[in-house]
Amino acid sequence: MVLTVDPALFRAPAPEETERLNARLIRGAAAAPDPWTIGPEAVRARRRDGLTPFIGEPRSARAETVTVPGPGGPLALRIIAPAEPRGVYLHIHGGGWTFGSADQDDPRLDELADGLGLACVSVEYRLAPLHPYPAAPDDCEAAALWLAAEAERRFGTGRLLIGGESAGAHLAAVTLLRLRDRHGLTPFRAANLTAGCYDLGLTPSARAGAATPVLTTRDLRMFTGHFLQGGEDRAAPDVSPLHADLAGLPPAIFTVGTRDPLVDDTLFMAARWAAAGGEAELKLWPGSAHVHVALPDPNAGPARAAIAAFLARALTPA
Repeated sequence: MVLTVDPALFRAPAPEETERLNARLIRGAAAAPDPWTIGPEAVRARRRDGLTPFIGEPRSARAETVTVPGPGGPLALRIIAPAEPRGVYLHIHGGGWTFGSADQDDPRLDELADGLGLACVSVEYRLAPLHPYPAAPDDCEAAALWLAAEAERRFGTGRLLIGGESAGAHLAAVTLLRLRDRHGLTPFRAANLTAGCYDLGLTPSARAGAATPVLTTRDLRMFTGHFLQGGEDRAAPDVSPLHADLAGLPPAIFTVGTRDPLVDDTLFMAARWAAAGGEAELKLWPGSAHVHVALPDPNAGPARAAIAAFLARALTPA
């Protein structure tokens, strides 16, 4: 497969509302308490109270939670499903392996359930710094194995998709690799990887230190420090999937804004995915910030529509 990058997308003017949003996000971050001073619990409370860009959205009225065995004890899975699912989407939330929860993306998962007929299963994985590596990958692996074994019985379909945003995209990629390498399984038809961090040694854009909205170089250094506390090799494939053998993985859509400090991670990962023989669809959004699909950004709706179209193709019977 040929993967092309149009350099004009990096020079293209962002929508005016995107620029205004970015400016508001930077001002808001400057005025807010320093997350690395107040600590993870206080930041989680602020997110629950809707005091950050991402959290505080309506929870789905139809969501239910099931508990399955996990490596650290009972593992909660939040399910948003239509009456007759056409497929099942294993969703892994973002938050730097430190913040976030399985209910934070309910509006987008409701959208997928309604628009594509997907049963969306979001993993309540353990968070750093209390539960550093490998707790989160272990939980996501357990959820994927449960889904591979139980999807037909519970949802009436074996069409499985996987995806996530930011740290969730990292964990989705790691999960695909673990299922392939540890269990000889490739049950997922497609992957939706949005604004992922795939090299925890940090790519050039992640190290640049620019004034970026939502996520900064300092944030990335703190997040990876919370997640990796055991002196792990940051180039190990289970830590940084950019360094893995990516052969035999499913078609993937890679989505990122050009003002995201993780833009290099997406460019590099999509290129390596394609070089390994996989199908990689790359979507770059001019001027958009980190995980803009969850922000009131004019590029968010078109980005989600492109993701939905990609996932719909994966649901089509061969």
